[in-house]
Amino acid sequence: MTLLDVSIVNVALPSLKAGLHASPDDLQWVLSGYALAFGLVLVPAGRLGDTHGRRAAFMVGLAAFTLTSAAAGVATGPAWLVAARFAQGLASGILNPQVAGLIQQLFQGRERGRAFGLLGAVIGLSTAIGPLLGGLLISAGGPTDGWRWVFYVNVPIGLAALPAAYRLLPSHREIRQHRPEQDGAASGSRPTGLDPVGVVLLAIGVVLILLPLVEEQQWRGSLKWLLVPAAAAFLAVFVLWERRRAERADPLLDLKLFRFRSYSLGSAIALVYFSGFTAIFFIFTLYVQAGLGYSALLAGAAMTPFAVGSGVASALGGRVVTKLGRPLIAAGLVMVALGLGGTLLAVHLVPGRGVGWAAALPLALAGLGSGLVIAPNQTITLSEVPVRYAGSAAGVLQTAQRIGSAVGIAVVGSVFFAAVGAAASTSAGSGSGGGSGRPRDPGRWADAFQRGLAVAIGLVLLALLIAAYDVVATYRKAEGSAEPTG
Repeated sequence: MTLLDVSIVNVALPSLKAGLHASPDDLQWVLSGYALAFGLVLVPAGRLGDTHGRRAAFMVGLAAFTLTSAAAGVATGPAWLVAARFAQGLASGILNPQVAGLIQQLFQGRERGRAFGLLGAVIGLSTAIGPLLGGLLISAGGPTDGWRWVFYVNVPIGLAALPAAYRLLPSHREIRQHRPEQDGAASGSRPTGLDPVGVVLLAIGVVLILLPLVEEQQWRGSLKWLLVPAAAAFLAVFVLWERRRAERADPLLDLKLFRFRSYSLGSAIALVYFSGFTAIFFIFTLYVQAGLGYSALLAGAAMTPFAVGSGVASALGGRVVTKLGRPLIAAGLVMVALGLGGTLLAVHLVPGRGVGWAAALPLALAGLGSGLVIAPNQTITLSEVPVRYAGSAAGVLQTAQRIGSAVGIAVVGSVFFAAVGAAASTSAGSGSGGGSGRPRDPGRWADAFQRGLAVAIGLVLLALLIAAYDVVATYRKAEGSAEPTG
């Protein structure tokens, strides 16, 4: 539900504009308000689950997300919808870290890898299939009110999931009774307290990073980039505070986690890969809708091969990641790069409306590769994290993914819009390209998409370099430990 809402709303923008008479700034905040709030609370919410129980935090987040989805669906104006989307982002930020924390707490070894594999399949499918589902809902609901069903669809799912969560997820007390070694309470090592100063410092730092990125197209001028060094200053103070707090109490984030190469490099891979991964959906949807005149439904269908490939490979990757380790992720990144390269070639050879068919096979290959990256990387990244910090560690990992997504959309989007020109930017921002006529210059849009996609491929290759470094370092360490001594 929560990750679906990141991608499903993109195809609803034309319907939102028609139904609420929303301005381009309103539409931007419908997207960016959710992203900002989501990234804002991931780490504190993960810590909340660590200290007070993950089932309780999961259910609070799920209930809030269901309620705020209904509030978004009944919005009567842009301001109402933006506020509901911000609240929805906060709820999703509470909910998400509990999933990885529960997997870390309840499973070990190969079973943990399989569980993360299923989670990866959900991540890949929900992110990629969002445009297709959004297109179906908008087609069914009509051009002016179809956007409401993009939010209403969460309500029955949430109402069904709440009692299931209460019945199927173990409570904090049950875990302490039956698996005290997983809870940490037996040794008194379970984190206590929420570190309010750390929460505020980290929240300000994350918002100052995300704000100029998510508002890159709407907030003109270069002054916005002054927020980035300000963010670096707040994050530096956060690190100093966490080190000082660790001497006398539990910090919000145990910085010792970054001493594990698996965690530090895994977080770096997540940040860089999501920069390229998320941006692909953004520019491809703009290209086929605003540039080629695809409807929302056809635009979603064009991304389906990626979704199918990602879902299949995620489940498989989760089963074998404990045996193959980081080389599996490197192989997945190679497949993603090859698939996106094939997509680049397909758009070059078939720049017209047939691009959806021409790009289907390379997108499927890229999806297969992506399925071998996201879930296996999460498994390896959290493999050495103490269970008592599973929620906050997962929150940091997901925050890296959210920042990566914002960076990728800003950077790749800038290249895309610069190539297609101001007319494309206006068309995309106003939502006028969602199947409302033939494009004026499809060749120009194709060129813009190819340039943006080339940048995204570069980001995927950078993630591959990080993974290759980890593979080589692990191999050298194994070689060194195998040498005879004396």
